[in-house]
Amino acid sequence: MLNELLKQLRSYEMVSAGDRVICAVSGGADSVSLLWAMYLLREKLDIRLEAAHFNHHLRGEESDRDEAFVRDFCSRFDIPLTVGQANVTPGKKGLEAAAREARYAFLETLPGKIATAHTADDNAETVVMHLIRGTGLKGLGGIAPVSGKLIRPMLTVTRRQVEEFLSEYHLSYVQDSSNDTDAFLRNRIRHRVMPLLKEENPKLAENVSQMAMRLRQDEETLAALTRNEADIPTLQAMPAPLRRRYLAEFLTECGVKEPESAHILQAEALLFSDNPSARATFPGSITIRRNYDRLEPDTDAAPLPCIKLTGEGTAELTGFTVSWQAAQAIVNTPDTFTVAPVGSLCLRPRQTGDEIRLNAGTRTLKKLFIDRKIPAAIREQIPILADDLGVIGVYGIGIHLDRIPKNLPAVQIRILKTET
Repeated sequence: MLNELLKQLRSYEMVSAGDRVICAVSGGADSVSLLWAMYLLREKLDIRLEAAHFNHHLRGEESDRDEAFVRDFCSRFDIPLTVGQANVTPGKKGLEAAAREARYAFLETLPGKIATAHTADDNAETVVMHLIRGTGLKGLGGIAPVSGKLIRPMLTVTRRQVEEFLSEYHLSYVQDSSNDTDAFLRNRIRHRVMPLLKEENPKLAENVSQMAMRLRQDEETLAALTRNEADIPTLQAMPAPLRRRYLAEFLTECGVKEPESAHILQAEALLFSDNPSARATFPGSITIRRNYDRLEPDTDAAPLPCIKLTGEGTAELTGFTVSWQAAQAIVNTPDTFTVAPVGSLCLRPRQTGDEIRLNAGTRTLKKLFIDRKIPAAIREQIPILADDLGVIGVYGIGIHLDRIPKNLPAVQIRILKTET
């Protein structure tokens, strides 16, 4: 087992001389074997070895027994130990997921690299779990050998090798009674599915784990081809495997945790929708919208407020600075308007029935925004100049041709977009 672990450490360059390496130790067989193996290799690797234990307080006295066991083990060999604890309660994804999140949150607070004792059997079980739920190449890649500060040097070590290693060094460990129940999917796979598959091939765990690590390398290589930002026509023209990898990465960046096949297919349907402003909702109440040639997260910004422009002055709006004063000359551009208002002059969002005449003729703002491919999500934030007769001008587009004054006096309004 030592040779397998050392080979994995070196293959993925998991540690360097002088590194502080903290083994996550539950007290079970796998984590005790990891801690002891790293203890034996600490001088060869030239690392500072420590341990960490997290008490979830899920099994009463048994949880406290585990903590006491780890404390005693580490004290006997002068291994520095950090202990964390929390009263874990079930979350939306269940108790097992809540416990895992609490444990990893604790481990992330520790300095140095964190070594966990995931074995080839754990990796094979993870691949089967992903298959059951539906997955792609990334899911078939199983557990990552390296993920940030986390390292997993035992992914090529089987549970049988762990047992032989513990027996060789006469090491004791504790049993987690929750591993005996079939309440969790992983346990059901471990107790019912894996034994049947191992009847067909006793080396199933090694084979699946090695396959997973090769597929993970394939996934990383393919993912590198999709890291550049792409517009919708480019994505539509991509081969489906590359497109789906891009979408999986995009969903992750938008906040969708661990996108599954169904989520990727949902995003792909959005990509090919005939509606240029289509939207779709994903786990975590995250909404993605199609903005003509792009996909982007939907922020649902509040509509622009209505403000009256009287006398001279300035105003700060979300994303804009507005100033108005007596005009010295008649100047009209997409952001500067010289107008002779009838009645009250105001700045507001568009309203139903708003129209404007441009060089191409009179059109409703709704139709104009669609033709100009202005995203539906921001149409209510575009400043509209209006008076008692209706629209005078639209920021970014220009003035209503029928409302250009022939002579002064007039009011000049400047609308400048601010950096966000």
